[in-house]
Amino acid sequence: MALRLVQVNFKARDDSALGRFWADALGWGVSSEGPGVTNVEPPDFTWPDPVAVCIDVVTVPDPETVNYRTHLDLATTSAAHQTELVERLKKLGATPADIGQGDVPWTVLADPEGNLFCVLEPREIYSDTGSIATVVVNCADPRAMAKFWSEATDWTLDEVTDDHARLRSARGVGPYLEFLRTPDPDSFCGRVHLDVLPYPGDDQAAEVDRLRALGATDADVGQGDVPWVCLADPEGNEFCVLAPR
Repeated sequence: MALRLVQVNFKARDDSALGRFWADALGWGVSSEGPGVTNVEPPDFTWPDPVAVCIDVVTVPDPETVNYRTHLDLATTSAAHQTELVERLKKLGATPADIGQGDVPWTVLADPEGNLFCVLEPREIYSDTGSIATVVVNCADPRAMAKFWSEATDWTLDEVTDDHARLRSARGVGPYLEFLRTPDPDSFCGRVHLDVLPYPGDDQAAEVDRLRALGATDADVGQGDVPWVCLADPEGNEFCVLAPR
């Protein structure tokens, strides 16, 4: 039994506008499964596939009240590409953000609804990830988080230290999932959380029980009667276990 990391979920005031920003930013397309939801996926993509972690943008009444510790890092292939991408993102509505990063080779931006993300300088490790280099979760204990998430999903541990841990799909494709030790994890908050999906034939309830045994706890975010299950990982980061499709 295992789960697949299939998408990051953005809470938004306007799912259509924010979805269009991220589609234009990544060179992806948009679709919708219903009112208030915009799906952002690569062209010709068959969901789910670890070659990409997709974006699901959902309109909620008060997105500013939601604080998660997850953000995206975007990949670039050269210094010129990084400069061009930053300028293009600004034209799309992104704004520079100062989180006390100082003089670093990456650029910190905020999307039109204030969600922070980074445009990385070229790094060889991200040369084959696609537009999204990594999904980053700020945390207090990368080792413990990596242990939980590597047991929760079918992603494998690529690197782990006291300050940083990196996982990737067992197929060796798509973006990484990284846990970064941060003195104050809540200082880099946005409205992005992870969604995981059981494999066909696996039971959602059994997977949820397994996650609880690993240290997950039930989370009430006002979701009401929905087909997914909201949980929190050992550091309190909320995530959703989707129903098999």
